[in-house]
Amino acid sequence: MSKVQEIKRLLSLCTPKQRREIVRHLRQEFPVHPLEAQLNTEAEIILEAIHRSGGLTLRMIRGVIAEAAFEIEVVDRLKNWRNVTPPGDLPYDFLLDDGKGPVRVQVKLQRSLAHRPMWASEAYRFLPGDAYVVETQRTRRGSDRTTGGSTRPYRFGEFDILAVAMHPSTNRWNTFMYTVADWLLPGRSDPSELLKFQPVATVGNNDWTDSFNTAVEWLRSGVKKMIRVEG
Repeated sequence: MSKVQEIKRLLSLCTPKQRREIVRHLRQEFPVHPLEAQLNTEAEIILEAIHRSGGLTLRMIRGVIAEAAFEIEVVDRLKNWRNVTPPGDLPYDFLLDDGKGPVRVQVKLQRSLAHRPMWASEAYRFLPGDAYVVETQRTRRGSDRTTGGSTRPYRFGEFDILAVAMHPSTNRWNTFMYTVADWLLPGRSDPSELLKFQPVATVGNNDWTDSFNTAVEWLRSGVKKMIRVEG
């Protein structure tokens, strides 16, 4: 029996309290994440702070988790693609390149309402009642110095593919739905902007797909259309 196997055997004989003590001992050498050292605190305290924050802060954190999940669950597993995302405050989250041309991807989290998946018709009455919904605007408020208009809405041409993390409806962070950005619905007051809320199909169809590669094929096909809006 190896030393590791012997340790595992001994651990199985320990009480939960004893195992927690061993975990605390190991954590001194193996912290969960570098953020613990950066903030000079333990992961449990960081997580408790997040738990207490609630509201908008928690929603923002879930959005960041969606981005991290996309990188780990999708980007890192793509074959023949490189993540060439530059630093800076950009209108997209990822810049990916397979040698055939770069693709800009914006990642958003499926919208929830009262701790359940929100339906598109609950955002706007004219949107379908059998589709989920995603909010396509920036979290931070701001105004354009020239026009005075809001800088929260995204504009057509700022990214190529919208990736929606479907965790609220699937309870899994590795499920995404994709569509071509130019197929999204335009704003009601400014057609150069994206509508604040966009319907997301519950399953793949001609507008939405759960395959990143399929979405890229749609993008490169040059097809011009608009996602379904009728219920």
